[in-house]
Parts: sequence; structure tokens; C-alpha cells
Amino acid sequence: MSKVLLIDDDIELVGMFQEYLEQEGFSVRTANDGESGAREALSGQYAIAVLDVMMPRMNGLETLRRIRAASQMPVLMLTARGDDTDRIVGLELGADDYVAKPCTPRELTARIRAILRRTQNSASDNSGSVQPLSVGQLTMWPEQRRATWAGNALELTSTEFNLLEVLARNAGKPVSKSTLSEQGLGRPMARFDRNIDVHLSSLRHKLGTIADGRSCLQTVYRMGYQLIKE
Repeated sequence: MSKVLLIDDDIELVGMFQEYLEQEGFSVRTANDGESGAREALSGQYAIAVLDVMMPRMNGLETLRRIRAASQMPVLMLTARGDDTDRIVGLELGADDYVAKPCTPRELTARIRAILRRTQNSASDNSGSVQPLSVGQLTMWPEQRRATWAGNALELTSTEFNLLEVLARNAGKPVSKSTLSEQGLGRPMARFDRNIDVHLSSLRHKLGTIADGRSCLQTVYRMGYQLIKE
């Protein structure tokens, strides 16, 4: 049973989400402000946190920053519909995905399942193999959710790891944004969705360069992204 942490000051909404998620087989705990939510998230008990942007005492973006300083647990942000700024900032700070409010409990549950499915399946799909996935100076151990560049550990969020694994398995070939969304995020890409672009921008900063000084992650015009195979 996956444990979900809901962090939102809207008690009525949280209660509705909690009831629905528990009916769907999740174990749920709630926090109604950012400070207590961050403490609870860092307890190590949860498979995923759902975090609202607008909260008292400490807003969702600062809460996310505090969580990311010590943990790479999956985090799903709840943002105001049409507020692209909060969405992009949240993704840049390490959120795995977002859902625009108001949303239905069914939509939230589907998005949680998509994140957990990809995270858990990545490990189970490779559980019988101890062979690392290597591309140039990048080495990944999918079953351990671990990656290094030139021997140095990479601190990746769950979604960043998923996307990098998809690119590494297709190294030397462009991978479309729709494929990255489906295989890396576990959902079809929505119209005007900038999720993939923001995550890949973050990955560029975390990965090193190849011999000629270029980033190992390249944008291929009208085709998607490519991990260069040296």
C-alpha cells in the first residue's frame, strides 16, 4: 500500500481527496501548512507528497525547496489554473509534475498513479539485471535509481531520472517530447505543456559536457531531445 502525504490548507478539499485516495487503496496522511508538511515529508514514510502552492506560514514553493534540500521523493504540485509562473518555478525547484486546481479526485489519483507507476516499474523492470546502463561518462543503475557522471553521483529527482533513463536507452537518437512524456512522466503530453522542457533544462545543468565542450543533451529541432552518444 503506497503512502501519500497531502499538504494543503484547504481542509475540506484535503478531506475529499483523502477519502477518495483511501477508497482507491492508498494510505493517506495530511498536513495543513508548509512547515509541518515539510517535516512530515522528510520522515521517510511516504511514496509521494502532494503539495499545494498557496499555503500559510510557508508557501508550497518554499516547502518544496526544503524537501528537495534533503530528499528526492516524488512531489506533485497543486497550482492555480492558468498560473504558469508557479508551475515553471515548481518544476525548476524539483517538482515531478503538477495538477491545476480545481481538479477532481479522480484526476489527482490518476496523476499520482502515473508518477508511482513509472518510478516503481523502472526498478522492477530491471530487478533481474545488475548491468549498468552506460553512455559516455553517464552510468545509470535503474534498479537502484542511481546515476553518476564521470564517477560523481548525480542528485536527480524521480522524474529527472525517468527522463534521463529514456534518453540513455535511446542514446544517439532523437526522442520526441510526446514519447518522453509517456515513458518518463507516465502520461500523454498536454497541449502547451512545458514540463519536459523544464526538466530537461534542469538535467543539462546537472550533467557534464562531452569532449568538444557541448552539453550531452541536445535539442533536435522539431524532433525532440537527444542524448549524445560519444
